[in-house]
Amino acid sequence: MNSIVIPTKQDVIDARALIEPYIHNTPVLSSSSINQIYGVELYLKCENFQKMGAFKMRGAAHAILKLSNEERAKGVTTHSSGNFAQALSLAAKSLGVKATIVMPTSAPIIKKTAVLGYGAIVIDCEPTLQAREAAADKVVRDTGATFIHPSNDMDVILGNSSAALELVQEMPHLDAVFAPIGGGGLIAGTCLSCHYFGEIPVYGGEPLGADDAYHSLKAGRIIPPENPQTIADGLRTQLGDQNFPILQKHLKEIFLVEEEEIVEYMRLIWERMKIIIEPSCAVPIAAVLKNKERFEGQKIGVIISGGNVDLNALPF
Repeated sequence: MNSIVIPTKQDVIDARALIEPYIHNTPVLSSSSINQIYGVELYLKCENFQKMGAFKMRGAAHAILKLSNEERAKGVTTHSSGNFAQALSLAAKSLGVKATIVMPTSAPIIKKTAVLGYGAIVIDCEPTLQAREAAADKVVRDTGATFIHPSNDMDVILGNSSAALELVQEMPHLDAVFAPIGGGGLIAGTCLSCHYFGEIPVYGGEPLGADDAYHSLKAGRIIPPENPQTIADGLRTQLGDQNFPILQKHLKEIFLVEEEEIVEYMRLIWERMKIIIEPSCAVPIAAVLKNKERFEGQKIGVIISGGNVDLNALPF
């Protein structure tokens, strides 16, 4: 595991330049009322305004752009029930590449419809990791497509690093940056950019009901989640051998957040800032604000990972 080559500062710069035409440089927003109430200056990097509504467009675009012409001609595939399925589909469409997405039968219809709308082929499978992997393996065998993992892929991680890079370039005097932890692809990229551009400490927010990253870092090895239970559906995944060494080296600490807190702070952002965030985004916000005494008076950046939420199933 420790033989992974950690990307360089130049790799981070090059990734951002490569994906420039295919992504939005999303805004950084702050709320004076929230800052006043909690005594912390929050600066939210709003990837809910990214193309397809989440940061994952960055990693998907970068991973496809790094493929050879021969590889692109054979297409790409992944297994995903949510944001990465949409991201890879849109990135592939933007680059004229065929995408085949394996989606569990439990995936929300709205997300499946979005993937089809971006021109991808959808293959249904049983809602287990084994079934998803088997179906994706079959696509690779049958078509020669390149499999792109949603989070455990260094080109995806480098693409994701561009969100924090933009944040620290716009807000160079941050005291810390927070991001959610699910599969580890976003926070690993965040760690790289914050390390190379200002040595800014990075903290993770993770649901108490899906706290495998917290235990993995404590144990020094990846501990798979056992039946994760959280409203933050984007964070029910596990770390991988590509991103774990980056987190071991550069992630300062993980704060655990309870379900009631996720809902409370999700509602706070909706009400005070008038922006749509999904539950996964509320996790790092809750991690900061429930520990407000520790971060009192500090300038804290938060990566708002996305805004793809089912409006018919809001938790408040």
